[in-house]
Amino acid sequence: MKFKQFTRLQGFGASVFMGIFYAVAMLLIFLLGYTALPGNMDELKIALVNDDKGEAGTQIADQLAESLPFEITTNISNEKALDKLGDNKYALVIHIPESFSENAQSGKPAQIDFTVNEASATMVSSSMKSVVTEINDQLSASFSTQTAKGVLLNMNVPEEQADAIAAQIDQAYVGNYVIMNDIPDGMHNNMLPMFLTMACYVGAMIAAMQLVQAFNQSKGKASRAKLFGYVQLSALIIAIVSSIFAVGIAFLIADLDIDAIFKIYGQQVLLYMVAFNFCAIFTFLIGEAGMILNIPVLLSQTIANGATMPRDMMYSYFDIVSYITPMYHSVQSYFAVMFGSTEQAPFLWGLVLVGVVAVLINALIVTFIHKKVPVEKSVDVPKNVSVNVAHQS
Repeated sequence: MKFKQFTRLQGFGASVFMGIFYAVAMLLIFLLGYTALPGNMDELKIALVNDDKGEAGTQIADQLAESLPFEITTNISNEKALDKLGDNKYALVIHIPESFSENAQSGKPAQIDFTVNEASATMVSSSMKSVVTEINDQLSASFSTQTAKGVLLNMNVPEEQADAIAAQIDQAYVGNYVIMNDIPDGMHNNMLPMFLTMACYVGAMIAAMQLVQAFNQSKGKASRAKLFGYVQLSALIIAIVSSIFAVGIAFLIADLDIDAIFKIYGQQVLLYMVAFNFCAIFTFLIGEAGMILNIPVLLSQTIANGATMPRDMMYSYFDIVSYITPMYHSVQSYFAVMFGSTEQAPFLWGLVLVGVVAVLINALIVTFIHKKVPVEKSVDVPKNVSVNVAHQS
């Protein structure tokens, strides 16, 4: 066979097509999706809680509300704000305590609390840390000197002398950076919810193509309903076995609490079944060519899963994808059970809903689109009947 003849084979043409298609799809989705960073930072929500009734606290609260490029909520208690931060409804909570102005005027350290939830999208936690550092640097440079000068003036020290002494006084302002749901050091810990989810999803996507192909090849040997049941049972067996290896590796490498092992394993099995049925929709519908549709949906979910950016920052397309696909619900559920303080249940129910809808769609496709093939009747030889074989001499 010459190379020219080899290039005419179906596998060669399919490989060329998939190479081009995958490159175009991946670059278009990733590059367009990530243009939201940092451009959509102003879509993030933060809470600014001022419990101080004095002039200093009010002045700083007004200054922060005017200068920070975020959607700011002010009419909320610190306790409620922290609860919403735990649920990732806020990216940052700034709390000015009741004693702030009093401490500043008396020369005591005046403290502002900045609380960040690390069990959230990596872009949010890292960006908020940078924002807090910048705020603290500005306040430390300006507010502390003014506070010290005010204290000295109250002691009847001349203004010129007060300016000179104030410059030498240690900073009176304290910016308290508080971490909620601290994640152990290492990028592998922070990205584990996404890695576990993607590993499971890709395996389920490939299985969907293979098992649906087996379904099509077995038509006529059993009813469509029975074959559909076989497909689901096969996927469940794979989910149970593969999840043991996935969760085992995760606990060997990452810093996880052993008490959460059964919750994580149970979710991994659930995710596999949901992802399998979700990906099987396209393969049941158009066969092996369904992989062409599954790939861009997979790539879209790598942005829409909330591991790198929250829904507030996503473009509308990715925001919609996060609701109707499995990955977002899985990643957020893993954050909750591994590192977070929020409830896992809402995300699990979201995952279950996607799975139930996917199973129903697949059942409808098998019932109404796949043609009914007469089942071949197999003749079984009774075990108690002996078969005589004549031998010719």
